[in-house]
Amino acid sequence: MVSFAAEPIFFLGKFAITNALLDTLLVDFLLLILIIVVNKKISKIPGFLQNIVELVIEGFYDLIKSVAEERASKIFPYVVTFFLFILLANWTGLIPGIGAFGIWENHHLVPFFRPATSDFNVTLGLALISAVATHGLSITTLGIKEYLGRFISLNPIFLFVGFLEIISEFTKVISLSFRLFGNIFAGEVVLGTISALFAFLFPVPFLMLETVVGLVQALVFAMLTMAFMTILTTPHSESSKEVSR
Repeated sequence: MVSFAAEPIFFLGKFAITNALLDTLLVDFLLLILIIVVNKKISKIPGFLQNIVELVIEGFYDLIKSVAEERASKIFPYVVTFFLFILLANWTGLIPGIGAFGIWENHHLVPFFRPATSDFNVTLGLALISAVATHGLSITTLGIKEYLGRFISLNPIFLFVGFLEIISEFTKVISLSFRLFGNIFAGEVVLGTISALFAFLFPVPFLMLETVVGLVQALVFAMLTMAFMTILTTPHSESSKEVSR
């Protein structure tokens, strides 16, 4: 049975090193290896891996540019970083045999690695980073006066609208974190239950389904971050014109 909370593997003093944290470090390591390998093998005639990387990067950049226009170069690094990290974190739980290694505790096996995104602490952290990066990008792009003008106004109607926007910023964090956590955790529970009942063949369709879910959830998080960043880096006057149209 999959535990709701990430389980500690060992402690550094009073700090618990959980299986979700170990998975986070594993994902970071895999991303670093990918960067090193791609950098070493960059050539004018791209190989298979370089083709895939270029396809992903060009696809994301073209999409962001079509939405954010000249702000694409600022938004692009955040979106791709979120996508790659979340995708690998979602898929690490699907690696065959990864859940078979761990420590035996309280009559059950605690695996060394658990998909980081099946831990709410991780998804909440990602959502908070997304929110902080979005607002920071808004301030550096528009300036502090234009940024505050989105939320504060002497006009009572605009002040009320600004208050609603402040509330919406909190709901964005809740929505991003719970959506990602809920989908990945539910997938882990289903896979754990099916694998315990049927050791061979029957879990395969569920593994394929969770592979698609992991990809979709990474895309959803990245695309929503892109949308939030685009909106908050758009001058308030321009966004008002778009609404009036």
